[in-house]
Amino acid sequence: MNTIPRAAALAAFALVASLAATQAQAASIKISCGAIGYELELCKSAADAWAKKTGNEVQVVATPADSNERLALYQQILGSQSDKIDIFQIDVVWPGLLGTHLIDLTPYAKGTQSQHFESIVANNTVGGKLVAMPWFTDAGLLYYRKDLLEKYKQPLPVTWDDLAKSAKLIQEGERKAGNDRMWGYVWQGRAYEGLSCNALEWLVSFGGGSVVEPSGKISVNNPQAAEALQTAASWVGTISPSAVLNYAEEESRGVFQAGNAVYMRNWPYAWALSQAADSTIKGKVGITVLPKGNGANGRSAAALGGHQLAVSKYSKNPAIAADLVMYMTSAEVQKERAIKGSFNPTMPALYKDPEVLKANPFMGELYGTFASAAARPATVTGSHYNQVSNAFWNSAHEVLAGQAKATAALPQLETSLGRTSRGGKWN
Repeated sequence: MNTIPRAAALAAFALVASLAATQAQAASIKISCGAIGYELELCKSAADAWAKKTGNEVQVVATPADSNERLALYQQILGSQSDKIDIFQIDVVWPGLLGTHLIDLTPYAKGTQSQHFESIVANNTVGGKLVAMPWFTDAGLLYYRKDLLEKYKQPLPVTWDDLAKSAKLIQEGERKAGNDRMWGYVWQGRAYEGLSCNALEWLVSFGGGSVVEPSGKISVNNPQAAEALQTAASWVGTISPSAVLNYAEEESRGVFQAGNAVYMRNWPYAWALSQAADSTIKGKVGITVLPKGNGANGRSAAALGGHQLAVSKYSKNPAIAADLVMYMTSAEVQKERAIKGSFNPTMPALYKDPEVLKANPFMGELYGTFASAAARPATVTGSHYNQVSNAFWNSAHEVLAGQAKATAALPQLETSLGRTSRGGKWN
């Protein structure tokens, strides 16, 4: 008669023991995410889906939108060997700066890294270790008001001079028609990493090099680079508001999406926001490549951007954190992020996906732009990149603000970079 109760008791004990073991194995993982556009929302939804699937807990930590502030925060956390954050969302130019604090993800990737753009995987490999998995890629794009170009019978600009003339014509026409807030062109002119991206695009488009070449040579002091910066400086106060010198991505998008700019330079994320139901300019926006520089060497150039996910060496649960990284960077999640937030996948196969292309036609049309974007000199300068970029954006900002001529600022920048590199020896 005692057999059944005893069996039930044993079964109950086994169940309790099983639940206790499961709870012991569950972990709380903290992941940092950006908060531009739909970034935070999509990060949370994917993390929650993984948590539900695995039984673990995820805490999403919002970090500063400004890349300089975010990097400083990361360096502080990692430098103190804190376990405050397990997974870091890092910029494409940070693997060399932060790599010593990150685990090698190769054993956890199990070959899936081959599904991503080879160049990005190479960028994320430091000292033979895969310190980050590609999450989304970026390239600078030119947004334009289709309706206004049609109204004023303006073709898409081929060169920067074309853009300036078209922007001026439409800006003046719209102001006469009653919109005194209209500007021709908005971009990112604040003294921060975003200006390094804009200025690199100008330099490369004019045939002025990449600041520091892959060989390690400092190339920034040349006539083409000077012409590029002076051309951009001529926009400030004419086709671009003086306030553009304090604009980052969201400030420029705010002006454009409010219907107060003809052209905008920004990243792909702005597309989904421009097409949202409450957008003033929904259905009126087009995207194309950035203009070419003047002269025979002029070409269109888009700065390579994008973010990766990396696991801290100081995480108490590195294997579980790595599992979340693999899920977040998977084709399934990247496809969802592309459709809902216009974040460019890092997997070539997704650029042929009908649903992705329906939501983001430009991803197919401008595939070549994303595949051949101009890289900032992060790989060659390694741990010195932040100093290089800081010096570059400050010099560019001085020129844009009219505080110095490019012909004076660039020789000084060359000298400064020479001291940083110790005579061309970056590492």
